[in-house]
Amino acid sequence: MTYLAELRRRGGRVIVINPFKEIGLQRFSVPSHMRSLFFSSEIASLYLQPHCGGDLAFLKAAAVFLWQEKRINQAFMVSHCNHFEKFLKDLESEDLQLLLEKSGISFEDLRIFCNYLIESQNTIYAWAMGITHQVHGVENVRAIANIALMLGMVGKPGAGLLPIRGHSNVQGVGTVGVVPKLKPKMADALFNKLNIRVPETLGKDTFACMQAAHNDEMDFAVLVGGNLYGANPNLKWSREALGRINFTAFLSTTLNLGHVFGHGKNSLILPVRARDEEKQTTSQESMFNFVRLSAGGQKAPADDLLSESEIFVNIGKEMFGESPIPWSKLRDHHETRKFIAQTVPQLDAIEQLDSGKEFTIRGRIKHTPNFNTENKKANLAILSVPDARPKNGEFNLMTFRSEGQFNTIVYEDEDLYRGVEHRNVVFMNEKDITSNGFHKSDWVNVESEIGEMAVELIEAPIRQGNVAMYYPEANAIIPAMLDPQSKTPAFKRTAVRISKAV
Repeated sequence: MTYLAELRRRGGRVIVINPFKEIGLQRFSVPSHMRSLFFSSEIASLYLQPHCGGDLAFLKAAAVFLWQEKRINQAFMVSHCNHFEKFLKDLESEDLQLLLEKSGISFEDLRIFCNYLIESQNTIYAWAMGITHQVHGVENVRAIANIALMLGMVGKPGAGLLPIRGHSNVQGVGTVGVVPKLKPKMADALFNKLNIRVPETLGKDTFACMQAAHNDEMDFAVLVGGNLYGANPNLKWSREALGRINFTAFLSTTLNLGHVFGHGKNSLILPVRARDEEKQTTSQESMFNFVRLSAGGQKAPADDLLSESEIFVNIGKEMFGESPIPWSKLRDHHETRKFIAQTVPQLDAIEQLDSGKEFTIRGRIKHTPNFNTENKKANLAILSVPDARPKNGEFNLMTFRSEGQFNTIVYEDEDLYRGVEHRNVVFMNEKDITSNGFHKSDWVNVESEIGEMAVELIEAPIRQGNVAMYYPEANAIIPAMLDPQSKTPAFKRTAVRISKAV
């Protein structure tokens, strides 16, 4: 938010696309700037509120508008994009007004949005889970990339695509190979280093593991950090799945509902040090692609408390001895980083991280239009658009986190940003409250195809026809719908009916 506030002070523009009008995306107080601290800084130059799930229709409408107005960078597209002619032919076949109706955005807002893009010399397109936590999340990302490519805003300094990818645990584990299938280069490097050939068959992603557990195909699970129970849609099903595992072992910094409702037939909870309590420096990968040291050094609750890595080293040594993996050496984090440098492509610089010099992973920052395809051109995507308009008698439900929350772990029930004191609420537009015969602070039933919840009704600046509730509590009524490409659950658009609680 500090960067966005500074951008506005320099005369730049910030466009926010979000069904819910968040206070912090309209104005934000930057503590390090005295004026901003007392008077706050304006963030959004334009705030667009599509229907939940209406992003793809809106982005395609923007692409159609840019093409109709002949305001694209055609030279860039011809030189650096595949499927150029098919892509434009698809845009010509679309009905712009219908796309806007499906999205919930007006033509005037579309025009302003596109004019801002046209006037910009450098545009950064950033997105987070509002885009990816949808059934068509991958297509949403490709639609964003389409707009950037149409305007030549990829492969140049000061512009490009910026996924807000999450904290360092999320990024780092994937980078070092905790994925359903290793890339061939990493598999070959492990073979050369350890003479171990990892399986070439596809492993299971997170939800596939849950499905296997529900099918009684899993005997043992190690759950590292977080709250897997709460992170899943359909909490009743999630509880059943985890409860069928013979033995679950948790490595946890904080007790949470997963320990109560998401454990196996037998369960062990191992408390571990948090990252800032580590005895040694650790490495982390930031959401902006920087690999850097994390110092640690805060006092842990107990001196003999182990870190996650120490537990895995102890288990590895106990089960396999010191060959082919020298487990005892890996107690030293520098040795772990050295091992990563030798086995993970593009991470050789991590061996020198103890000097304190952070680095970015090669190949991820694009300052030239040279893409990772066979002919080095980007692939324009031809995309079909879903209709995000809520059906009669229904609302689109999205879920989100609160100010006092980190991922699935809730530290405070109060949400200062949204002005509520507890989490058993549903946020609704004032006009929807009135037209449906409700009143503010009514208790209502929110019902989906898999269940219902009784919650307090809160007036909020959300797009009409759409409502919002807190994650992970609302996962009790979120069905398990997945993006078929990313396998990510769709937490951002669920059809619900709302009635007065009896």
